Amino acid sequence: MSDTVKIVIGNRLGKGQAVAEGIRKAGVEPVLIPGPGADMKVGDVMASEGAVLGLSFCGSGGAGAVTAKAKYGHSIEFGMRTAEAGVTAVQQGKRVLGFGFIDTEELGFKIAQALLRELGPEAGGAS
Repeated sequence: MSDTVKIVIGNRLGKGQAVAEGIRKAGVEPVLIPGPGADMKVGDVMASEGAVLGLSFCGSGGAGAVTAKAKYGHSIEFGMRTAEAGVTAVQQGKRVLGFGFIDTEELGFKIAQALLRELGPEAGGAS
Protein backbone atom coordinates (compact mmCIF):
# COMPACT_ATOMS: atom_id res chain seq x y z
CA MET A 1 0.00 0.00 0.00
CA SER A 2 1.30 3.44 -0.87
CA ASP A 3 1.78 6.32 1.55
CA THR A 4 -0.87 8.31 -0.33
CA VAL A 5 -4.18 8.63 1.51
CA LYS A 6 -7.03 7.96 -0.91
CA ILE A 7 -10.78 8.46 -0.68
CA VAL A 8 -13.00 6.74 -3.25
CA ILE A 9 -16.12 8.55 -4.49
CA GLY A 10 -18.99 6.70 -6.12
CA ASN A 11 -22.08 8.62 -7.22
CA ARG A 12 -25.15 6.85 -8.62
CA LEU A 13 -25.58 9.66 -11.18
CA GLY A 14 -21.92 9.77 -12.21
CA LYS A 15 -21.25 13.05 -10.42
CA GLY A 16 -18.93 13.82 -7.49
CA GLN A 17 -16.53 16.30 -9.07
CA ALA A 18 -17.13 18.97 -6.38
CA VAL A 19 -16.60 16.46 -3.55
CA ALA A 20 -13.38 15.34 -5.27
CA GLU A 21 -12.15 18.94 -5.46
CA GLY A 22 -12.79 19.44 -1.73
CA ILE A 23 -10.87 16.24 -0.94
CA ARG A 24 -7.99 17.42 -3.12
CA LYS A 25 -7.93 20.82 -1.38
CA ALA A 26 -7.57 19.03 1.97
CA GLY A 27 -4.45 17.28 0.67
CA VAL A 28 -5.95 13.85 0.09
CA GLU A 29 -6.14 12.00 -3.23
CA PRO A 30 -9.69 11.52 -4.51
CA VAL A 31 -10.48 8.50 -6.67
CA LEU A 32 -13.65 9.37 -8.58
CA ILE A 33 -15.43 6.37 -10.09
CA PRO A 34 -16.80 7.43 -13.49
CA GLY A 35 -20.28 6.84 -14.79
CA PRO A 36 -23.77 6.07 -13.54
CA GLY A 37 -24.06 3.36 -10.88
CA ALA A 38 -20.61 4.17 -9.51
CA ASP A 39 -21.89 3.96 -5.92
CA MET A 40 -22.18 0.19 -6.23
CA LYS A 41 -18.45 -0.09 -7.04
CA VAL A 42 -17.08 1.79 -3.99
CA GLY A 43 -15.89 -1.33 -2.12
CA ASP A 44 -14.27 -2.83 -5.23
CA VAL A 45 -12.39 0.38 -6.05
CA MET A 46 -11.32 0.84 -2.43
CA ALA A 47 -9.78 -2.63 -2.58
CA SER A 48 -8.02 -2.08 -5.91
CA GLU A 49 -6.74 1.40 -4.98
CA GLY A 50 -5.81 0.68 -1.36
CA ALA A 51 -8.13 3.48 -0.26
CA VAL A 52 -8.80 4.20 3.42
CA LEU A 53 -12.30 5.64 2.98
CA GLY A 54 -15.18 5.36 0.52
CA LEU A 55 -18.02 7.79 -0.11
CA SER A 56 -21.22 6.52 -1.70
CA PHE A 57 -23.89 8.87 -3.04
CA CYS A 58 -27.39 7.76 -4.06
CA GLY A 59 -30.97 8.67 -3.27
CA SER A 60 -31.09 6.80 0.03
CA GLY A 61 -27.41 7.08 0.78
CA GLY A 62 -27.16 3.38 1.50
CA ALA A 63 -26.90 1.04 -1.47
CA GLY A 64 -23.18 1.37 -2.15
CA ALA A 65 -22.26 1.41 1.54
CA VAL A 66 -24.28 -1.73 2.29
CA THR A 67 -22.75 -3.46 -0.74
CA ALA A 68 -19.21 -2.56 0.47
CA LYS A 69 -20.03 -3.96 3.91
CA ALA A 70 -21.51 -7.18 2.53
CA LYS A 71 -18.64 -7.81 0.13
CA TYR A 72 -15.63 -6.51 2.11
CA GLY A 73 -16.79 -6.16 5.72
CA HIS A 74 -16.24 -2.40 5.88
CA SER A 75 -17.72 -0.51 8.81
CA ILE A 76 -20.40 1.78 7.42
CA GLU A 77 -22.73 4.66 8.19
CA PHE A 78 -25.40 5.66 5.71
CA GLY A 79 -28.50 7.77 5.21
CA MET A 80 -26.47 10.90 5.93
CA ARG A 81 -27.40 14.33 4.61
CA THR A 82 -24.71 16.65 6.00
CA ALA A 83 -20.94 17.00 6.10
CA GLU A 84 -21.11 17.11 9.89
CA ALA A 85 -22.77 13.69 10.01
CA GLY A 86 -19.95 12.37 7.83
CA VAL A 87 -17.28 13.86 10.10
CA THR A 88 -18.90 12.17 13.10
CA ALA A 89 -18.97 8.84 11.24
CA VAL A 90 -15.24 9.14 10.44
CA GLN A 91 -14.53 9.95 14.10
CA GLN A 92 -16.40 6.75 15.01
CA GLY A 93 -14.16 4.71 12.73
CA LYS A 94 -16.57 4.17 9.85
CA ARG A 95 -14.82 3.50 6.54
CA VAL A 96 -17.65 3.69 3.99
CA LEU A 97 -20.03 6.61 4.25
CA GLY A 98 -23.37 6.71 2.43
CA PHE A 99 -24.95 10.07 1.61
CA GLY A 100 -27.94 11.30 -0.31
CA PHE A 101 -27.09 13.33 -3.39
CA ILE A 102 -24.68 15.97 -2.06
CA ASP A 103 -21.90 17.10 -4.38
CA THR A 104 -20.17 19.95 -2.56
CA GLU A 105 -16.55 20.89 -1.99
CA GLU A 106 -17.38 21.53 1.67
CA LEU A 107 -18.40 17.90 2.22
CA GLY A 108 -15.25 16.55 0.58
CA PHE A 109 -12.97 18.95 2.43
CA LYS A 110 -14.48 18.32 5.88
CA ILE A 111 -14.51 14.53 5.47
CA ALA A 112 -10.90 14.50 4.26
CA GLN A 113 -9.77 16.71 7.14
CA ALA A 114 -11.54 14.45 9.65
CA LEU A 115 -9.91 11.39 8.11
CA LEU A 116 -6.44 12.94 8.31
CA ARG A 117 -7.02 13.80 11.99
CA GLU A 118 -8.09 10.21 12.68
CA LEU A 119 -5.12 8.73 10.85
CA GLY A 120 -2.65 11.01 12.63
CA PRO A 121 0.49 12.82 11.50
CA GLU A 122 1.93 9.75 9.75
CA ALA A 123 -0.86 9.96 7.17
CA GLY A 124 0.61 13.00 5.42
CA GLY A 125 -1.62 15.38 3.51
CA ALA A 126 -2.61 18.79 4.77
CA SER A 127 -3.09 19.34 8.48
